[in-house]
Amino acid sequence: MPEASEARFDQEAGASEGARPGGEPGKGVAATELSLAERLAFERLLGDLSARFADLPADQVIDQLRHALDRLTDFLGFDRCSFAEVSDAERPFQVLCSVSKESIEAIAPGPAPPLTWYFGELRAGRVVALADIPADFPPEAVAEIHYCERAGLKSNLAIPLRVGGRVVGAIAFSAFHRTRAWPEDLILRLKLVGEVLAQAVARSRREAALATALAEITHLKERLEAENQCLRQSSRTGCGRLPSSRSPRFNRVLEEIAQVAPTNATVLLLGETGTGKEVLADAIHHLSQRGERPMIKVNCAALPASLIEAELFGREKGAYTGALARQMGRFELADGSTIFLDEVGELPLELQTKLLRVLQDGSFERVGGTRTIKVKIRVIAATNRDLARAVAEGRFRDDLYYRLNVFPVAVPPLRERPEDIPLLAWEFVRELGESMGKSIEHIAPDSMDALMAYAWPGNVRELRNLIERAMILARGSTLHVALGAALSPAMRIRRDEVAETASAGALKDREREQILQSLQQTGWRIRGPGGAAERLGIKPTTLESRMKRLGLKRPTSG
Repeated sequence: MPEASEARFDQEAGASEGARPGGEPGKGVAATELSLAERLAFERLLGDLSARFADLPADQVIDQLRHALDRLTDFLGFDRCSFAEVSDAERPFQVLCSVSKESIEAIAPGPAPPLTWYFGELRAGRVVALADIPADFPPEAVAEIHYCERAGLKSNLAIPLRVGGRVVGAIAFSAFHRTRAWPEDLILRLKLVGEVLAQAVARSRREAALATALAEITHLKERLEAENQCLRQSSRTGCGRLPSSRSPRFNRVLEEIAQVAPTNATVLLLGETGTGKEVLADAIHHLSQRGERPMIKVNCAALPASLIEAELFGREKGAYTGALARQMGRFELADGSTIFLDEVGELPLELQTKLLRVLQDGSFERVGGTRTIKVKIRVIAATNRDLARAVAEGRFRDDLYYRLNVFPVAVPPLRERPEDIPLLAWEFVRELGESMGKSIEHIAPDSMDALMAYAWPGNVRELRNLIERAMILARGSTLHVALGAALSPAMRIRRDEVAETASAGALKDREREQILQSLQQTGWRIRGPGGAAERLGIKPTTLESRMKRLGLKRPTSG
């Protein structure tokens, strides 16, 4: 059948139209009608291809397109058949598929050759029928003539394909061994076949775009839900601005925070619990270029060891018993933003390796998944532990410590910045007064003295809780803070120990000062009448033992 079809189509030369453009009079005979058998065979081919592409999934279109071009090439006896698509007038045609006979090289998928006249004709919706190359080319098709001479092309037919009234692609048929005629009847049938293929390709593109859009919508929906959940679970600790301070030491810390905030450097906040590390992390985030996105906060000590990996890196459906749905992890949620790892020293060793990989190249896999996820995040970590000691004891990876310790910030405890106690107390009074509907104009002097004298083992968090209790009990415009009543038995014991230590230190200093004064008045003579022991009213041996305990020695004469 291919030989008969080829012979019949070859007989339909351009004699009925006169001479071919730019060439000699047509060598073929007058156009004749195709035989009934040939028409039926071609219609069956067209029907079969149409049926194959009717409901074809998008991921199978290219394979079936190659199969269709193979069948057309064999049926009509062409040497090469190619299909290209174009998205708009600014972009070149892209070759999707090209098939050829063994002795002919197919066109590689990708951008089509830069043939300005040729593709300009196709963009304009005109069929390019070249029965005799190079004779059929117009004078301006210089690049096309050189291309065909290099390739050895004898004849070529290119048909523009429209979908929705717009040219979306082209199908091309080539002959290399001899010239071919392109009768109108053949062109019409090939155009019909090409538009079936173009419709299938366009539909696959629409389906792929729709699937991508739906996947993006689903991803954004999951992300929004996860962000809302994180925001509900973690209350905001500040408004994003640096806190005020009257302490020179804490002001140096705030200067460091202001310097590192605009960068993408990893920050490690070190300090006792309750010193305000989360407030500083919130300020770093909001002063950075990522401040418009919510900061994702993770308390590494609060997550169960069995679930911490899934919480940080996410999980796939069915990853373990009870994993009924896919879940985004905190790192995926923080993509383009900041993640705050509080109590990072509590991370299990097996997870520290995965965290190190995220810090190095921003990649990880969900639990139960194989797809690598890439994120761009900034990490702020905090701990009240001595990480250097944990590294020495083998409880924390040294390489992870070095990654986190890019910009360490030591946050001083509240007892080392007593100048800030009144400032913080009034800030909490104003904040709680607004929420409770109470107006406090004064803090009782004895209460403020007690606040200033206290050691604050719980730091700023303890101060806030104490002020909140006093605000609840307040009845007038003056706030009275009952420091002892607000402390738990354990905290009272600790406060008393601090007070006893301070008293013991003061007593020791007074004792040393009194003994030293007596020794100096007696010329460092301890025994005998008028000696230092007699002056102090103690035995000489007792005085000697106390001098040894206090580190008092007779000065050597120079």
